[in-house]
Amino acid sequence: MALISAQALHLRPLSLPPPPSYLSVQSQFSPLAPIKTPAHPVFSIHGPKPACQISRQRGGVVPKATVSDYSSTIGDILGEVTIFTASGEPVKFEDLWDQNEGIAVVALLRHFGCPCCWELASTLKESKARFDSAGVKLVAVGVGAPSKARILAERLPFPMDSLYADPDRKAYDVLSLYYGIGRTFFNPASAKVFSRLDALRNAVKNYTIEATPDDRSGVLQQGGMFVFKGKQLLFAWKDEGTGDHAPLSDIFDICCKVPVS
Repeated sequence: MALISAQALHLRPLSLPPPPSYLSVQSQFSPLAPIKTPAHPVFSIHGPKPACQISRQRGGVVPKATVSDYSSTIGDILGEVTIFTASGEPVKFEDLWDQNEGIAVVALLRHFGCPCCWELASTLKESKARFDSAGVKLVAVGVGAPSKARILAERLPFPMDSLYADPDRKAYDVLSLYYGIGRTFFNPASAKVFSRLDALRNAVKNYTIEATPDDRSGVLQQGGMFVFKGKQLLFAWKDEGTGDHAPLSDIFDICCKVPVS
C-alpha cells in the first residue's frame, strides 16, 4: 500500500506496476521520492541472528506469529538492542520495563511517516490509560530518527515517554519482521485498512509527510506487536502487510489474564 496524504485516503503506487485488483482504487496519494531497495539483506545488523522464521497461520482468531516460533532467549536478545527516546537519548530495551515481572506491550510501527501508523498510534494513545491502570508499560517504536518521532508526538499528539525511534531497524531485524516492496504494496492483508477509513481520516488530520524517514528504504518495513512479561514472550504478531495490525482485544486479554506485580 502506498502512503496516504492527509487530504485524501486513496492508493497510488510509487513508480511500480499497477496494483492487483484488491488494491484497485482511485489514486490521490502524495508520492515520495523514489524508493531504492537496499542491496544488503533484510537482516543487516551485526550481532545476534533473527530469532525466528514465521509462517502464516490460518483459521480462527490466532496471532500470525506464535510464541513457539521464537527462541526462548528472544527477551535477552531484544534487551540488548539500543534504540532512542523521542528526545534523542539512547536506551536499551532491557531498561524500558522490569525484566523480572514487568509486563510490556511493544508495538513496532512501520515508520513515523506512515498514515496507517498514525492510526495505530492514535489507538494506542486512547488505550494507554487502560495499560497504565493494569500496570502495563507501553513501548511504541517507529523507523526513523528521533526528530521524526517528535513530529508524530507533537502533531498527533502522542505521549513522548512511550515513543521510541529505531532508525537502523535493529529491533525489527531481531524480531524478523517483514520487509520489502511486495509486503508493503501488494500483500492482500493490506486491504484491511479499507474497513477503517474513518479512523484513518481522523488520525491523519494533522499528518505531515515530513515525518517520513530520510532514508526512504525505511518505508518498506512492516511492523508487529509483542507482549512480554519480564523477558518472557507472551504474544507475538507480525504485520503481513501495511495496516495489518494486531487486534487490541487480544492484547487486552493477555494483559488482563497475566498478574502484574
